[in-house]
Amino acid sequence: MLQALFISHGSPSLVLSNHPARDFLAELGTQLPRPRGALVISAHFETPDLTLGAAAHPETLHDFYGFPDALYRMRYPAPGMPDTARELAQALQANGIDAALDPSRPLDHGIWSPLSLLWPDAGVPLLPVSVPMALDTDRQLEIAGYLGEFAERNDLWLIGSGAATHNLGDRKTEFAEPDTWAREFHDWARDTAEAGDVQALADWQRLAPHARHAHPTPEHFLPLLMSVGALRGQTMTALHESFSFGNLSMLVLASAGLATSLSSA
Repeated sequence: MLQALFISHGSPSLVLSNHPARDFLAELGTQLPRPRGALVISAHFETPDLTLGAAAHPETLHDFYGFPDALYRMRYPAPGMPDTARELAQALQANGIDAALDPSRPLDHGIWSPLSLLWPDAGVPLLPVSVPMALDTDRQLEIAGYLGEFAERNDLWLIGSGAATHNLGDRKTEFAEPDTWAREFHDWARDTAEAGDVQALADWQRLAPHARHAHPTPEHFLPLLMSVGALRGQTMTALHESFSFGNLSMLVLASAGLATSLSSA
């Protein structure tokens, strides 16, 4: 069974803030079984086609500005998985999917910010996976399915890091009450993922309430779509729901296997 997580990673400053989502992720890392490695689809790794990070020792990328100095001093020295990246590229190519390798790809904040809360020792090897922006939705879901098969076959987790809502132009103060539009989109995304309804998620721009306002650009939604797509119709379970900055959803979802491991812990 594929073990999968979707994490709304929020602001880079989440690691420094006193927010329920930060507390949840820190506690979650103590309750989950530890994977031997993970493929991580990050909203901050945008490429036209699919690219896999293949650095043996990826650097920590501070891909943001205007934040406290303490954030820029942070390093997350999780090991890379270059051999696995090459194997995955070959497996994808055998199925007609081109996958480039980037041997110097660092860990962007969509990866290191939330995962430094889950696994602060940086002991879990990570393989960054891009969001292929130039591909159509059917192709993105096809790729997601193969990523899920590869992860399951190799006893790896698949993690999507994005945001259930992401309109930074409409953000409020950090602890403002959530806007109605954000809550309605969040609820739709949660319910649709919990139903395992990949086709509805694929048609999110038409079906979801306030879709264009919730995501003026799609890169933060694609890790959610691809995480559910990798499960090929299996359901996900909401583990955490909160908001920051008035409309930035901090939704966290888990596949059935991980949700069950938490309930039995």
